[in-house]
Amino acid sequence: MNENRILCLGVESTAHTFSVSVLADNKILSNEKEVYVPPPGEGIHPYEAAQHHLKKAKKVLQNALIKSGVSIKDIDVIAYSAGPGLGPCLRVGAVVARTLANYYNKPLTAVNHAIGHIELANFFAKAIDPVVVLVSGGHTLVSTYLLKKWRIFGETLDITLGQLFDQLGRELGFNSPAGKYIEELAGRGKKYLEMPYSVKGNNVSFSGLLTYAKNLIKKGYNKEDVCYSVQETAFAMLTEVTERLLAFSEKREIILTGGVAANLRLQEMIRSLCEVHDAKFYVIPKEFSGDCGAQIALVGLLQYKTNNLVNIKDSVVRQSWRIDEVDVTWRD
Repeated sequence: MNENRILCLGVESTAHTFSVSVLADNKILSNEKEVYVPPPGEGIHPYEAAQHHLKKAKKVLQNALIKSGVSIKDIDVIAYSAGPGLGPCLRVGAVVARTLANYYNKPLTAVNHAIGHIELANFFAKAIDPVVVLVSGGHTLVSTYLLKKWRIFGETLDITLGQLFDQLGRELGFNSPAGKYIEELAGRGKKYLEMPYSVKGNNVSFSGLLTYAKNLIKKGYNKEDVCYSVQETAFAMLTEVTERLLAFSEKREIILTGGVAANLRLQEMIRSLCEVHDAKFYVIPKEFSGDCGAQIALVGLLQYKTNNLVNIKDSVVRQSWRIDEVDVTWRD
C-alpha cells in the first residue's frame, strides 16, 4: 500500500461509456472516458457498445494513469462496475479489472453502479443524511439510508426517466442518450399539452406518457410543445414522490444525481421543493452526472477500507442488481 495515500483505480462499463478513474483518498486524480454513440434514431446496441469498449479500453486506461501521475504499480486496489447494466458491456470492464488485478497482484472489489452515482454525489455535497433522487438511463428512484442499506422508497414501475427521453428522442430522429435534445426542444415549448400523469403509491410509471407523446408527434403536434409537456409532467411526478419521502422521513437534505440530474428544469423543480420544506438542495456537478470511472473508484475505495473485496474467480457481473441488495459497509 502507498504510505501516504490510498489509490483506487475504477473501471466503468455498464452501458455506452467506458471510463477509468484514479482516486486518491478524497481527491479525483483523473476521470477519462470514451462514449459509444449509436447511429441517429437508434438506441444502444449492447454488442456494438461492448466492441467499442474493447477498442478504447487501452487508450482510456493509459490516459487515466498519465493524467493522474501514477503508475499501475502504485495502485492499491482495483474496482469495477459489476452491475446493473448491459451484460456484454459489463463483461468488458470486468475482464479489464480482473486482468490488471491478477497481473499486478492487486486486490479487487465489485461495485454497484447505482451506489456509485449516490456516493459520488455525496462526495461533492457532503450531506449528512439526505434523501437521494437518482435519475438516469438505468435508474429512476428515491432513496434514503437506513440500517446499513440505501433503501428504495419509490421507483419506476416500467421505464426510467432516461429511457423515456431516449425513446422519445428516437421518435424524433435523435440517437441515445437523447436527454439533452429533449431538454433543448422543451426549452422552446410554449404550450402545455395535457398528458397522462401516473403516480401509484410512491412509484411512477412513464410508459403511458411515452406512448401518448409519440402518438402526438405522429399526428403532427408541435415537437417543442410535446417535449415541454413531457418534461413538465414527468418531473412533476418525480417531484411528488420525492416530496412524500422528504415529509415521511423528516429529513432536511436532498441530493439529485445521475445523468438526468444535469437537466436544469428538473433541478429547478427539486430546488423549489427544498425551499418549501426548508431543506438543503445538492446536485452532482454536470461533469460527473453521467456514467464515469470516478463513481466506481470512490465506492471501490470505501469498500477496500472496510475489507469488502472479491476473489478474481468470484468477480462476476450482475445485469440486475438493486441498491437495496447491497450491504453498505462504510456507513454507520
